[in-house]
Amino acid sequence: MTTIAKPMQTLGITALLGVLAACNTINIAPAIADEQPKDHAVKWSYEGAGAAEHWGDLKPEYGVCSTGTQQSPIDLQPMYSAKMIAPATSWNSFSPIVVNNGHTIQVNVPEGSSMELEGKSFKLLQFHFHHGSEHTIAGKQYPLEVHFVHQAADGGLAVLGVFFEEGAQNETLAKIWNDAPAVKGEIQSQAVIDPSKLLPIDQSRFRYEGSLTTPPCSEVVNWVVFKQPLTASAQQIEAFAKIFAINYRPVQPLNRRFILSD
Repeated sequence: MTTIAKPMQTLGITALLGVLAACNTINIAPAIADEQPKDHAVKWSYEGAGAAEHWGDLKPEYGVCSTGTQQSPIDLQPMYSAKMIAPATSWNSFSPIVVNNGHTIQVNVPEGSSMELEGKSFKLLQFHFHHGSEHTIAGKQYPLEVHFVHQAADGGLAVLGVFFEEGAQNETLAKIWNDAPAVKGEIQSQAVIDPSKLLPIDQSRFRYEGSLTTPPCSEVVNWVVFKQPLTASAQQIEAFAKIFAINYRPVQPLNRRFILSD
């Protein structure tokens, strides 16, 4: 993995975001794609012939998975310290549709939940889980990571990432796991969940510009990854692993990007 060996510096958030924007070369592709292609013999996956190292060769639309310079996930290490405004989430409680899409367990979110990030409004579309974590912190990988996927009116994406470490049972996860299909399909849950319960109390975080972590790997994502992990019990982690033993993309080169940290 390529990293930039620079001492941690303190800059204003506005100046740093300007630097980030100047460095970005955004590849506009379909923003959200969870379905496998239906016109190709090899389907994308996490192992075998369709594994992450082959994604860019599976379909022309996936080329950026191999050629992109702002790919996600990455190894997170403090580079620049900045005073950042915390994401302002306005999420409603709801009874979720829990989906096994063949790649992950995903919770579809009804209309009405949103987030404001640096003055821009995003709608919460869905959240899903990875085993183990896709991002790492200074090389450390956690057993689980949840991604909250938001989309703005202009199509831009913002994703909040939260880690889970082994510990006490997570009650919100328990409600989701109870209705998670073991095979591809979906279930309308009767339980009511509050997605904000899956955010850490400590809002310290990393920020960087990146991509979707699944094909087509579009480089249109503003990433916010919280430093403080939540807990999930060993039984909860094992239950997810029985459905998806591995469903994470390995970390990608940082290239010329900057990681902001508060």
